[in-house]
Amino acid sequence: MVLWRMLATLLNNQQVIEKLSESRPIRRAAQITAFAITKAQITGKDAAEKLLRSETLRQIKKETADKMPHDAGELSRRLGRVRTTFLREMKDGMRDVSRQIKNKGK
Repeated sequence: MVLWRMLATLLNNQQVIEKLSESRPIRRAAQITAFAITKAQITGKDAAEKLLRSETLRQIKKETADKMPHDAGELSRRLGRVRTTFLREMKDGMRDVSRQIKNKGK
């Protein structure tokens, strides 16, 4: 309890905060944090764009837009088509990643 109160007092002191912000470790930590957040945003944006361009997503939309089949065989065929498209896109993506890793190593 006493430690908590001392910490709160120090963190509410403007001079202490200014001194800490001028220190190299705190500045470096802020830079690394900003870099990580920016990198995550860019990666998330790229992943969302890839998903929107995905043939699997288009196929799922198409298959679900049609009426649900009453026949289990038709449902199985639809799911099989989606599975095949998904697996093809996964293999293509893995090949692309593998090429990128090989190119970075050279």
